[in-house]
Amino acid sequence: MRILSWNVNGIRAVEKKGFVGWIAEESADLLCIQETKANPGQLSADLISPKDKDGAPYTSYWASAKKAGYSGVAIYSRVKPLEVKPLGLSAFDDEGRVLQAEFKDFTLISAYFPNSQDGGARLGYKLEFCAAILELCNNLAAQKRHFVLCGDYNIAHTPIDLARPRENEENAGYLPEERAWMDSFTAAGHVDTFRRLHPGETGHYSWWSYRAGARERNVGWRIDYHCVDKAFMPKVSSSIIRPEVQGSDHCPVQIDLDLKLKGAVK
Repeated sequence: MRILSWNVNGIRAVEKKGFVGWIAEESADLLCIQETKANPGQLSADLISPKDKDGAPYTSYWASAKKAGYSGVAIYSRVKPLEVKPLGLSAFDDEGRVLQAEFKDFTLISAYFPNSQDGGARLGYKLEFCAAILELCNNLAAQKRHFVLCGDYNIAHTPIDLARPRENEENAGYLPEERAWMDSFTAAGHVDTFRRLHPGETGHYSWWSYRAGARERNVGWRIDYHCVDKAFMPKVSSSIIRPEVQGSDHCPVQIDLDLKLKGAVK
């Protein structure tokens, strides 16, 4: 099973850059999208129900922000989930931050973590969101329910997760409080799949500023993740970053599981 996750920085914008064709070319089992900046009523039929390379349609699920043109997440699936729901907390659901899809063998979570902003203007909100996500994942693990938490975390965890750590120590996404939360998340037993499978490797990033040719020079940050509960990690056969895919200031991240996708019986 292959799961892709991508912050597209506006799904209507990326549609103009070949997004629907890319979905067909990849033909992943599941695709999680962050920062859709739209609600389903604003989207083309191709975005609502794209097709894979064999012409089979995906079903899409959406969590949109109340504020127009802001935030929002989505999930495209080959099979019908058992259930799809938001986080269940209005402070975050009103911004379209989380969508949970329940499948037979695991829960898929597409999450768009808040940006703590310049000067930590939204750091409190960010940390409240982080706490809610940790509680969700802890509860799933306690119930022996596997999960895949994928999306834009807006956090570079360690110095090797960004090109210029020293220069960014006081910047949003690399604040001590944000890194400390990632410490607590992994200390709880949850696994950053990319870092587990690529320990110590540098130069792997998923976001680049549009300024000064940062992407061409690979001056980036790794802030997009697939994390799983510890007990699910043996099913993870690969976890990679796809910097060759253009269309956003982020690139997709990809995980492969030794598992067949099973949902509701049609």
